[in-house]
Amino acid sequence: MEELKNFINSIRRDFAGKPLNEDSVDANPFKQYQVWFEEAVSAQVVDPYAMSVATTGKDMQPSLRLVYLRDISENGFVFYTNYGSEKANDIAENNKIALNFYWVELERQIRIQGEVFKVSEEMSDAYFDSRPRDSQIGAWASAQSTTLASRKTLEEKVAELTKQFENQTIPRPKHWGGYIVKPAKIEFWQGRPNRLHDRLVYTLSENKEWKIDRIAP
Repeated sequence: MEELKNFINSIRRDFAGKPLNEDSVDANPFKQYQVWFEEAVSAQVVDPYAMSVATTGKDMQPSLRLVYLRDISENGFVFYTNYGSEKANDIAENNKIALNFYWVELERQIRIQGEVFKVSEEMSDAYFDSRPRDSQIGAWASAQSTTLASRKTLEEKVAELTKQFENQTIPRPKHWGGYIVKPAKIEFWQGRPNRLHDRLVYTLSENKEWKIDRIAP
């Protein structure tokens, strides 16, 4: 372990990202997110919509996983999941949530804190209808986060459902749907040389206006 520790501590990579200035960002963090997201797509970042989602239930044990962002508006950031999953159980107990996007190719990350709520059934239905058929069947087949006897058990369930829904429109299962994260704080982080990174934080005030502050790296 000592050798591993020394090896880890020997790794150094400086950052050389372009400056992030208060006068160059949009006053609206959702519009600023759009600018950075489009730049991530142009830079061919792998899965730029992948985000870490952190939740905490009553036991106060943080839980973290990667989830795909599937919609964004000035109301918030939307993702979809099984309503019986570990993350959904956490959310039912504590709707405080955190998201993180990290785009290593651009030396950028976006940290988001806020509250999370279920989207409307109509919105979940519309997105489910747009999914590939195999993904729709997967949503029916998987009791996400529960113990599975074997891979074969899952594959047999998929085969059974594939036959059941043959030549039929697959409806959205009630145990599957969307959540919207409504932010109270959004931080844009740009890597800079000598670890003197640029960090601009948008904070939502009581009158629903965004305030921008620079914070120390």
